[in-house]
Amino acid sequence: MTVTLPIGERIRYWREKKQRKQAAVAGLCGITEEYLSQIERGLKIPSLPVLHALAAELGVPVSALIDEAPKEPAGKGSIIAQDVTRALMGYGPPRSSRSVSSTELRERVESAWRMWQTSPTRFTDAATVLPSLIADAEHAVRVHRTSTDSASRRDTFRAAADLYFLLRSYCRRADRVDLSLMVADRGLRAAEDADDPIRIAAAQWNLGHVLLADGEHEGAEQIACLGIEQLGTPQDSEPAALTGALELVAVVADARRKRWRSARQRLRDKAALRARQVGEGNSMWTVFGPTNVELHSVSIEMEAGEAAEALRVADQIDTSHLPSLERRFTFLLDVARCYDLRREDAAVIVHLLDLLQIAPEDLARSRLAQDMVIRLRRRARPIYRRQVDVLTERLELL
Repeated sequence: MTVTLPIGERIRYWREKKQRKQAAVAGLCGITEEYLSQIERGLKIPSLPVLHALAAELGVPVSALIDEAPKEPAGKGSIIAQDVTRALMGYGPPRSSRSVSSTELRERVESAWRMWQTSPTRFTDAATVLPSLIADAEHAVRVHRTSTDSASRRDTFRAAADLYFLLRSYCRRADRVDLSLMVADRGLRAAEDADDPIRIAAAQWNLGHVLLADGEHEGAEQIACLGIEQLGTPQDSEPAALTGALELVAVVADARRKRWRSARQRLRDKAALRARQVGEGNSMWTVFGPTNVELHSVSIEMEAGEAAEALRVADQIDTSHLPSLERRFTFLLDVARCYDLRREDAAVIVHLLDLLQIAPEDLARSRLAQDMVIRLRRRARPIYRRQVDVLTERLELL
């Protein structure tokens, strides 16, 4: 469901946008200034005649002041590109037609991943790149399922698994947990068909994130622990990194269930240990390493309401070297939320405006950001009104 401003907030927005005084608008609409103030603060609901009078006086349609049956704007988080959905639901070319080679498929998937992790307009870019890539990947999987060329078959399934991992992230960020679960399942099956333990672990990591998004925190912990058990006690860097990434899924599952002590202990004793072992990296696009562990520490303290401690930890973190724009975005959003908890509005605005510059499409899709802007509109001092209006418009809250 889309987050939008309530009627009172909309009336105040348009009144201030038109540079009209509260007393003047109230008088011309036949109501008292105090009554209009109560409407704008959400304490009163205007009658239909009053609503029509306010709309006429402010020079806007009544629909601008109400939100009875909103249509989703094109950039909203609950909208996924239709061509991507059609590609996921379609069957592509006939099996008899020629498929792309495993090498070409691998190159295109890796290119898509680089775009997804680095582009500030990644949702727009994904809507262009993904439909044809999905169709070609699924066709290649069907063609190679009975192939006698075992090397080409494994490479095709590996590339398909990696694409499904990307689609899990895309669908999740587009607020489609149902599709996210579907592609996570396809990713697991492709990884199993490739008989690739690393990709099976990555598929479990992806499935864990879907379960977290769906509120299935216990299930997320179980799938993470299963993956950790299957990897054993790896010494090589890549399986060790996947073990650490799965530990972080379990950490988040603990935090979401408000098991703060368990989350902190697992982060310190298990995830951080693996991070020190492997160093900074991006194994299977998980961005696992010491910095990612520190980012999770900030998230835990923020979710626990320990904003001061979260900010203390955040001050020591440098995310400039991370290969994933999404992780940098999530970190800055957590920091903004910490300042929001402390009602330090200037700091909240600064961080949200920074996010608007570095990842505008992610910000427009963030429920947390939308909620923060709505709170800012209600409590921020008038000196910040212009910046809050910019955020309101860019997040399409009207």
